[in-house]
Amino acid sequence: MTNIMQMNGIMEKLTILSDAAKYDVACTSSGVHRGGDGKNIGNAFASGICHAFTGDGRCISLLKILFTNECIYDCKYCVNRSSNDNRRATFTPDEVCQLTVEFYRRNYIEGLFLSSGIIKSPDYTMGLLYETLFLLRTKYRFNGYVHIKGIPGASADVIEMVGYLADRMSVNLELPTAEGLRQVAPNKVRKNILSPMRQIQNGIKESRQTHGVTSMKSRVYIDEKSYYNQLAEMRDSYARLQDYQKGVKAIRQKNADAVAEQSWNFTQMQTAETVAKKNNIAQNFPVSNRSTSQITRNLSYPDRYFVPAGQSTQMIIGATGESDYQIMSVTEALYRKFEMKRVFYSAFINVNEDASLPAIGKKPPLLREHRLYQADFLLRFYGFQADELLSEKNPNFNEQIDPKCDWAVHHLELFPVEINKADYYTLLRVPGIGTKSAKRILSARRHATLDFSDIKKMGVVLKRALYFITCKGKMMYQTRMEENYITRHLTYNEKPAEMFLSDGTTSGYEQFSLFDPQYHL
Repeated sequence: MTNIMQMNGIMEKLTILSDAAKYDVACTSSGVHRGGDGKNIGNAFASGICHAFTGDGRCISLLKILFTNECIYDCKYCVNRSSNDNRRATFTPDEVCQLTVEFYRRNYIEGLFLSSGIIKSPDYTMGLLYETLFLLRTKYRFNGYVHIKGIPGASADVIEMVGYLADRMSVNLELPTAEGLRQVAPNKVRKNILSPMRQIQNGIKESRQTHGVTSMKSRVYIDEKSYYNQLAEMRDSYARLQDYQKGVKAIRQKNADAVAEQSWNFTQMQTAETVAKKNNIAQNFPVSNRSTSQITRNLSYPDRYFVPAGQSTQMIIGATGESDYQIMSVTEALYRKFEMKRVFYSAFINVNEDASLPAIGKKPPLLREHRLYQADFLLRFYGFQADELLSEKNPNFNEQIDPKCDWAVHHLELFPVEINKADYYTLLRVPGIGTKSAKRILSARRHATLDFSDIKKMGVVLKRALYFITCKGKMMYQTRMEENYITRHLTYNEKPAEMFLSDGTTSGYEQFSLFDPQYHL
C-alpha cells in the first residue's frame, strides 16, 4: 500500500514538473559517444537523442523535467515565478533517478534533461542537482546521456563537480540583451550568467587538453584522391571568402561585434575576469578563489571528460523589442567568444499578465524562431557572418523567405553562379544548395559537365536555386535578375500548405507533454 501511495505521489509530481519544463528547449543530438561497458545501464551515441518527434516538431526522446517548479525569483515572463499561484512540487534526488532508470528500461527515453526553479539559493539548488546526478551515475549506474541546466549565481565548485558527471551543460542567456534581462528578470544579472559560461568553456578546454580530442570521421561519398582534391579546393575558396568578408566588414558603419558588445558587454566581462584572477579577488568577480586548474585537480574524475558534449544556451524571442540583427550579433559572439555548441531560440509564449510583455493571447512568433534557426545554421556551417545577413538599415529578416534567399536577393550582383566553375564557398551561398550537395557537385564535375537534371539528383532544391545559377552558361528559365521579381516568386514557393484536421479546423501549435494522449508512455 505504501509503495502504491509513493508511486502515485511521484506520478503527480511528474505531471506537474514535466509540464513546467516544456518551455526549455533541448532538441539536439547528444554530441558524445560512449558505448555500454557491461557494468552500467545505458550508453550515448553522438548522433542519438533526436530521432523521435511530435506533430509540432518537438523531440520526445529525453525525459525533460524540472527538479522543482518552486522559485524565489519573480521573472515576469516565467510561468513558475514566485508571485504565480501554481501547483508546486519538488522531486527528491532518488525520485528523479528512479524515473530516469525506469523510463530508460522501457525504451521510452535515451537520456535525461534536468532543469530547476531556484529554491532557497542558487548554490542550494545546484547542490541538489549535483546530488541527483551523483546518485544517478553511482548508485543507479546510469551511463546514458544527461543534460543539466546550470543555475546562474551558483558557486564555481559545484558547477565544476556537475560538469564531470553531465554530458552537456547549459546556462540560459534568457534575453538577447542585458537591458531586456533587467526589464523582465530583475533578479538575474549579467555577470552571474556569463561567469559560469566562461568557467564551463575553460573546463572543456582543459579537459580536452588532458584527455586528448577524438572526432568522428566525416562520411564522404567519394574516393580518397577526390576527397583531398576537394579539400584543397575548399581551402582556396575559403581564402577568397575571407577576403570577401573583410570587405563586407570594412564598409559597415557598426559591425555585429559592436552590436553584441552593446547588448551584453562581453569584453568588460573578460577584463573583469582577468583582473580577478590576477589579484585573486573573488568579491570583484563571481569566480572561486582557486583557479580552474586547481579545482580540476581536486574534483576531477580521471576517467571522464568535463562536459564532453559541449555547452549550449537559450534566448527567448519576442518578449522584448530586440531586432533580428541584435539577436544574430549576440549569437555570433557567443559562438566565437564562448565556443557554444548550440544557441537555442524559444518563441515567447505569454502566460502572465504584465504590461511590459506582449498581451496574453498573442500568437508566439514561431515563424520568426524558425528563420533565426535557419540563420544560425548559416553562421555555423555556411561561412556567413551576421553583418552579411542583416544590418542597422535592414535589421530584420523577411519572414516570407528563408534568410539565405533574403541575403541572395539583396546581393544579385554576385549571381548567377556557374555550377561547373564555382568554388565550394560560392556554391554554399546559393539558395537551395547545402553542404552535402555542394560537395557532391565538386566531386561529380571532375568527371562530367553537370546539367540541371544532374544537380537535382544530388539534392539541390531547384525551386530556390534556379534564380541564382547557370549550367553550361545557361539559366534554367529566362529569369529577370530583379530583386522584386525574384522575391515574389520565392515568396510564392515558400507558402506552407495548410494542414486540415478531420473536424475541418486547421492544425495549430502546442507544446508537447508526456501525458499527451497521442503519445502514451
